[in-house]
Amino acid sequence: MAERPEDLNLPNAVITRIIKEALPDGVSISKEARSAISRAASVFVLYATSCANNFAMKGKRKTLNAGDVLSAMEEMEFQRFVTPLKECLEVYRREQKGKKEARKDKDKKADSEEQDKSREEDNDDDDERMEEEEQNEEEEVDN
Repeated sequence: MAERPEDLNLPNAVITRIIKEALPDGVSISKEARSAISRAASVFVLYATSCANNFAMKGKRKTLNAGDVLSAMEEMEFQRFVTPLKECLEVYRREQKGKKEARKDKDKKADSEEQDKSREEDNDDDDERMEEEEQNEEEEVDN
């Protein structure tokens, strides 16, 4: 767990990037304001995690899942986040499914290429054996 309260804060680079994306161009933010936003975001994440953990414990599970987080958002009265979170979750799941299918296709292609290569090697071995047998037969005939 965290040794100091600051260890619970989100990384400054992440907070800075989020702030820059939210503000219009040319607007700057003070160091103190960035620190306050960082602390507030950390408190929000910890509170959401705690609420989601309660739902997991009610379900007699040790692992939080997306449903727990969505339920926590509703319990914390952040219903307006639920729909965007569900949409983001669907996009994420589609991306993961696409990556998984691409990996499967790649593995299948690699396996089929490996089988083709193995067949070629077997054919080459058969050809070599046949040539050796022919040479042996020719030598026997010569003797």
